[in-house]
Amino acid sequence: MTSEQFTIVVIAVLAVIDLGVRITAIIVVPRNRRPSAAMAWLLAIFLIPYVGVLVFLLIGSYKLPKKRRDKQVAINEFIIETTNGIELVTDDKPWPPWLRSVVHLNRELGAMPLVGGNSASLIGDYAASIAAMAAEVDRAERFVHVEFYLIALDDVTGVFFDALEAAVKRGVIVRVLVDHITAIRSPTHRATFKRLTAMGANWQFMLPVQPLKGKWQRPDLRNHRKLLVVDGTVGFMGSQNMVSRDYNKKSNIRRGLKWQDLMTRVEGPIVSGINAIFITDWYSETNELLSRETVEITDEIVNSAPDALDCQLVPSGPGFEGENNLRLFLALMYYAQRRIIITSPYFVPDDSMLYAITTAAQRGLDVQLFVSEIGDQAGVYHAQRSYYEALLRAGVKIWLYQAPYILHAKHFTIDDDVAVIGSSNMDIRSFNLDLEISMMVRGRRFVEEMRGIEDGYRALSRELTLDAWLKQPLRSTILDNLARLTSALQ
Repeated sequence: MTSEQFTIVVIAVLAVIDLGVRITAIIVVPRNRRPSAAMAWLLAIFLIPYVGVLVFLLIGSYKLPKKRRDKQVAINEFIIETTNGIELVTDDKPWPPWLRSVVHLNRELGAMPLVGGNSASLIGDYAASIAAMAAEVDRAERFVHVEFYLIALDDVTGVFFDALEAAVKRGVIVRVLVDHITAIRSPTHRATFKRLTAMGANWQFMLPVQPLKGKWQRPDLRNHRKLLVVDGTVGFMGSQNMVSRDYNKKSNIRRGLKWQDLMTRVEGPIVSGINAIFITDWYSETNELLSRETVEITDEIVNSAPDALDCQLVPSGPGFEGENNLRLFLALMYYAQRRIIITSPYFVPDDSMLYAITTAAQRGLDVQLFVSEIGDQAGVYHAQRSYYEALLRAGVKIWLYQAPYILHAKHFTIDDDVAVIGSSNMDIRSFNLDLEISMMVRGRRFVEEMRGIEDGYRALSRELTLDAWLKQPLRSTILDNLARLTSALQ
């Protein structure tokens, strides 16, 4: 065979392989995937075939390994069996007529019931939140369950680590879960792990990417939850990580960035639900089921005050079949009758969420969105900006929280009846790729407290108008649109 013939054969073989890859992609990529995401992946594969295929093989699957998903199914069944009949919810004060169906939806998706007899308070001060959590750990008698997307030992969080160490010395069992990839990227991770080990805490990575140890899944699937449970009687959850307000990153310090978060301290039967989510994640990572740390609901735990809150937890993530948090958010937005106020640091909605929000505004509702004036992640920041024009044209009010603060809180309110707070952003990543926890709260007192938080944001924000937005330079529009296209790669 001459060199020319060999070249022709090689070209022909490569052409056949290329055609085969494209045909296979058309068959495989759209399966069980949103049309927008499928189109983005197909464009990547067709335009940059070899790179696109490699990237798809690396991060194209948005599901956890089957063993992990089977564990989630088993634990859901356990939760349903052990929580049947503990609702403790009364109808003394009429519910919104639509709320019962949302409660049913959440129970079907995430297995957690709506439970009454709870109290909750909001903590918007960053240092005060850490101090409050440390104070509860100082009062622990049985166990402390800590689960954060990011835990870092630094000058701000030292008080919390001191409380954990003192608890261990008193004989309290301290268990800590921290997201693997996020933790090892922290500048202080070595000191953090060393301190946890030295104090005697039982700590584990969540979703570790350790191929040599047989632990592997799509590397950007992360556990994004933030929660603390002390003795099963007091719990904390929300948006705040256990780290300094600037995340100890040189780039953040150089820009003067500071995170603004919101946590909620809860007491009552709902704490057993937060603890159940920790038990679920601990079991998923260790195969150890903490059955002795389940909490019995007694009269002492239940708040019998007239303004006690009804709460329901909604866990979500790639271990579930559907996007639990997205479905909850959509249901509430379509049921809203007067007002929707959203706070989300990373707002990159899918089509269903964009339609729900703009439709609410076009129905005449007061729809407001709080986002940061600046961003800490360029890709997400520009993708988020690409939705502003559609939102403004529909009548949504957009408030830009002042620099140099990153408004990292994640919550929204519906009318005067319902609020949702948790770890979930309103973006495609939180809907599909991250493990999240959200809590739906029915109770006017809690909603009023949330309204006060929103008023505080508004006082520190400037409203973005459509006229001002349309004056954005062309280069910004191009960057925004390119980021929007890549955000669909999931």
